[in-house]
Amino acid sequence: MGVDSEIFYDVGRIAIIPMGFCYPGQDARGSDLPPRAECAPAWRAKLFAALPQIELVVAVGSYAHAWHLGPLARPTLTETVAAWREIMSATVNPVVLPLPHPSWRNNAWLKNNAWFESELVPVLRAEIARRLSGH
Repeated sequence: MGVDSEIFYDVGRIAIIPMGFCYPGQDARGSDLPPRAECAPAWRAKLFAALPQIELVVAVGSYAHAWHLGPLARPTLTETVAAWREIMSATVNPVVLPLPHPSWRNNAWLKNNAWFESELVPVLRAEIARRLSGH
């Protein structure tokens, strides 16, 4: 994101909002299960309605893509993230920028999609800097 920890954890500037405040539990391998289906519908719209000043949503992972993008989300995470320019142009108040989940499991994805780091990440950092500077 291109911000230091002081800005990242400043609740007046950046909101970190999970897809579910409900812990989903773990599968047999110890990985987190998907967000529970009842959680986001129970609170997410109310929370976003209480935060009308949000200008940019960094939608991390396919569950966030589905929730924030609806029909703009593509069939796969890769297709959705690859369509980031179109999605940014089609979304306003807030603008939505889709990202993959930052998991160690995505190292292969990052290697196979070098455009993410070279094209999307600089735009993400610039968008965040612009909004944090108030311009």
